[in-house]
Amino acid sequence: MRRGLKYVPPALLLLALLELAVFVLVGRAVGFGAAVLLVFGASLLGLVLLRREGMRAWRGFRAAAQTGRPPGPEVTDGLVGLLGALLLAMPGLVSGVVGLLLLVPPLRRLAGGGVRRATERRVSSMVAGDLFGPRRVRVYRGAPQPAPEPAPAPSPPPQPVTDPGKAIEGEIVDR
Repeated sequence: MRRGLKYVPPALLLLALLELAVFVLVGRAVGFGAAVLLVFGASLLGLVLLRREGMRAWRGFRAAAQTGRPPGPEVTDGLVGLLGALLLAMPGLVSGVVGLLLLVPPLRRLAGGGVRRATERRVSSMVAGDLFGPRRVRVYRGAPQPAPEPAPAPSPPPQPVTDPGKAIEGEIVDR
Protein backbone atom coordinates (compact mmCIF):
# COMPACT_ATOMS: atom_id res chain seq x y z
CA MET A 1 0.00 0.00 0.00
CA ARG A 2 2.73 2.46 0.93
CA ARG A 3 4.59 1.83 -2.31
CA GLY A 4 1.74 3.41 -4.26
CA LEU A 5 1.62 6.53 -2.10
CA LYS A 6 4.65 8.02 -3.80
CA TYR A 7 2.59 8.35 -6.99
CA VAL A 8 -0.20 10.40 -5.37
CA PRO A 9 1.40 13.89 -5.66
CA PRO A 10 2.34 13.50 -9.36
CA ALA A 11 -1.11 12.02 -10.08
CA LEU A 12 -2.82 14.98 -8.40
CA LEU A 13 -0.67 17.40 -10.40
CA LEU A 14 -1.55 15.61 -13.64
CA LEU A 15 -5.23 15.63 -12.68
CA ALA A 16 -5.12 19.38 -12.04
CA LEU A 17 -3.43 19.98 -15.41
CA LEU A 18 -5.97 17.77 -17.15
CA GLU A 19 -8.88 19.57 -15.45
CA LEU A 20 -7.45 22.93 -16.51
CA ALA A 21 -6.90 21.81 -20.11
CA VAL A 22 -10.43 20.40 -20.39
CA PHE A 23 -11.89 23.58 -18.85
CA VAL A 24 -10.04 25.73 -21.39
CA LEU A 25 -11.22 23.52 -24.27
CA VAL A 26 -14.84 23.56 -23.08
CA GLY A 27 -14.59 27.31 -22.41
CA ARG A 28 -13.47 27.90 -26.00
CA ALA A 29 -16.24 25.68 -27.35
CA VAL A 30 -19.21 27.00 -25.37
CA GLY A 31 -17.88 30.20 -23.82
CA PHE A 32 -16.21 31.03 -20.53
CA GLY A 33 -19.44 31.90 -18.69
CA ALA A 34 -21.16 28.70 -19.75
CA ALA A 35 -18.15 26.63 -18.70
CA VAL A 36 -18.11 28.27 -15.26
CA LEU A 37 -21.85 27.66 -14.88
CA LEU A 38 -21.37 24.04 -15.94
CA VAL A 39 -18.67 23.49 -13.29
CA PHE A 40 -20.73 25.31 -10.66
CA GLY A 41 -23.88 23.34 -11.50
CA ALA A 42 -22.03 20.01 -11.40
CA SER A 43 -20.53 20.88 -8.01
CA LEU A 44 -23.92 21.89 -6.63
CA LEU A 45 -25.48 18.66 -7.91
CA GLY A 46 -22.60 16.72 -6.33
CA LEU A 47 -23.21 18.35 -2.95
CA VAL A 48 -26.91 17.45 -3.09
CA LEU A 49 -26.10 13.89 -4.14
CA LEU A 50 -23.41 13.59 -1.47
CA ARG A 51 -26.01 14.04 1.26
CA ARG A 52 -28.47 11.69 -0.46
CA GLU A 53 -25.88 8.98 -1.08
CA GLY A 54 -24.61 9.23 2.48
CA MET A 55 -28.09 8.76 3.90
CA ARG A 56 -28.79 5.93 1.47
CA ALA A 57 -25.57 4.14 2.44
CA TRP A 58 -26.30 4.53 6.15
CA ARG A 59 -29.87 3.21 5.78
CA GLY A 60 -28.64 0.22 3.76
CA PHE A 61 -25.97 -0.59 6.32
CA ARG A 62 -28.44 -0.35 9.23
CA ALA A 63 -31.03 -2.48 7.44
CA ALA A 64 -28.46 -5.19 6.73
CA ALA A 65 -27.19 -5.12 10.31
CA GLN A 66 -30.71 -5.32 11.78
CA THR A 67 -31.75 -8.26 9.60
CA GLY A 68 -28.50 -10.14 10.23
CA ARG A 69 -27.33 -10.04 6.62
CA PRO A 70 -23.68 -9.35 5.81
CA PRO A 71 -23.34 -5.57 5.33
CA GLY A 72 -20.58 -5.77 2.69
CA PRO A 73 -22.72 -5.28 -0.45
CA GLU A 74 -24.47 -2.25 1.04
CA VAL A 75 -21.17 -0.81 2.25
CA THR A 76 -19.46 -1.19 -1.14
CA ASP A 77 -22.46 0.25 -2.97
CA GLY A 78 -22.53 3.15 -0.52
CA LEU A 79 -18.80 3.77 -0.88
CA VAL A 80 -19.00 3.84 -4.67
CA GLY A 81 -22.01 6.18 -4.50
CA LEU A 82 -20.26 8.48 -2.05
CA LEU A 83 -17.12 8.52 -4.20
CA GLY A 84 -19.20 9.36 -7.27
CA ALA A 85 -20.98 12.19 -5.48
CA LEU A 86 -17.70 13.47 -4.03
CA LEU A 87 -16.05 13.51 -7.45
CA LEU A 88 -19.08 15.32 -8.85
CA ALA A 89 -18.90 17.88 -6.02
CA MET A 90 -15.24 18.63 -6.75
CA PRO A 91 -14.84 21.57 -9.08
CA GLY A 92 -13.76 20.21 -12.41
CA LEU A 93 -15.23 18.74 -15.54
CA VAL A 94 -13.21 15.52 -15.71
CA SER A 95 -13.85 14.59 -12.08
CA GLY A 96 -17.52 15.50 -12.58
CA VAL A 97 -17.86 13.17 -15.54
CA VAL A 98 -16.12 10.32 -13.67
CA GLY A 99 -18.34 10.95 -10.64
CA LEU A 100 -21.45 10.97 -12.80
CA LEU A 101 -20.38 7.69 -14.42
CA LEU A 102 -19.93 6.10 -10.98
CA LEU A 103 -23.56 6.96 -10.19
CA VAL A 104 -24.91 5.10 -13.25
CA PRO A 105 -26.22 1.75 -11.88
CA PRO A 106 -24.39 -0.72 -14.21
CA LEU A 107 -21.06 1.07 -13.78
CA ARG A 108 -21.73 1.43 -10.07
CA ARG A 109 -22.19 -2.36 -9.75
CA LEU A 110 -19.00 -2.91 -11.74
CA ALA A 111 -17.03 -0.55 -9.51
CA GLY A 112 -18.62 -2.15 -6.43
CA GLY A 113 -17.38 -5.54 -7.59
CA GLY A 114 -13.88 -4.09 -7.90
CA VAL A 115 -14.09 -2.65 -4.38
CA ARG A 116 -15.26 -6.04 -3.09
CA ARG A 117 -12.41 -7.93 -4.78
CA ALA A 118 -9.86 -5.42 -3.49
CA THR A 119 -11.28 -5.72 0.03
CA GLU A 120 -11.26 -9.53 -0.09
CA ARG A 121 -7.59 -9.48 -1.12
CA ARG A 122 -6.61 -7.22 1.78
CA VAL A 123 -8.52 -8.81 4.67
CA SER A 124 -8.56 -12.32 6.07
CA SER A 125 -11.02 -14.89 4.76
CA MET A 126 -12.94 -14.79 8.01
CA VAL A 127 -13.41 -11.02 7.87
CA ALA A 128 -14.38 -11.21 4.18
CA GLY A 129 -16.95 -13.87 5.05
CA ASP A 130 -18.38 -11.66 7.79
CA LEU A 131 -18.57 -8.69 5.43
CA PHE A 132 -19.83 -10.31 2.25
CA GLY A 133 -21.25 -13.65 3.35
CA PRO A 134 -20.12 -17.04 2.14
CA ARG A 135 -17.94 -17.01 -0.94
CA ARG A 136 -19.08 -18.52 -4.16
CA VAL A 137 -16.60 -20.85 -5.73
CA ARG A 138 -16.72 -22.13 -9.29
CA VAL A 139 -16.07 -25.82 -9.60
CA TYR A 140 -15.19 -27.32 -12.95
CA ARG A 141 -15.72 -30.97 -13.72
CA GLY A 142 -12.62 -32.76 -14.79
CA ALA A 143 -11.08 -36.17 -14.84
CA PRO A 144 -11.49 -37.95 -11.51
CA GLN A 145 -8.41 -37.78 -9.37
CA PRO A 146 -7.03 -40.93 -7.73
CA ALA A 147 -7.77 -41.20 -4.05
CA PRO A 148 -4.81 -40.32 -1.85
CA GLU A 149 -3.09 -43.21 -0.12
CA PRO A 150 -3.92 -43.48 3.55
CA ALA A 151 -1.31 -42.09 5.87
CA PRO A 152 0.59 -44.59 8.01
CA ALA A 153 -0.63 -44.93 11.57
CA PRO A 154 1.16 -42.46 13.82
CA SER A 155 3.62 -43.90 16.26
CA PRO A 156 3.03 -43.14 19.93
CA PRO A 157 4.80 -40.00 21.11
CA PRO A 158 8.06 -40.61 22.92
CA GLN A 159 7.88 -40.48 26.68
CA PRO A 160 9.97 -37.77 28.33
CA VAL A 161 13.01 -39.03 30.14
CA THR A 162 13.00 -38.05 33.76
CA ASP A 163 15.74 -38.74 36.23
CA PRO A 164 14.68 -37.55 39.65
CA GLY A 165 18.14 -38.00 41.10
CA LYS A 166 20.06 -35.48 39.01
CA ALA A 167 19.79 -31.71 38.83
CA ILE A 168 20.62 -29.64 35.80
CA GLU A 169 22.80 -26.70 36.52
CA GLY A 170 22.42 -23.44 34.65
CA GLU A 171 20.93 -19.99 34.89
CA ILE A 172 17.80 -18.38 33.54
CA VAL A 173 18.43 -15.54 31.16
CA ASP A 174 15.55 -13.11 30.72
CA ARG A 175 15.55 -11.51 27.27
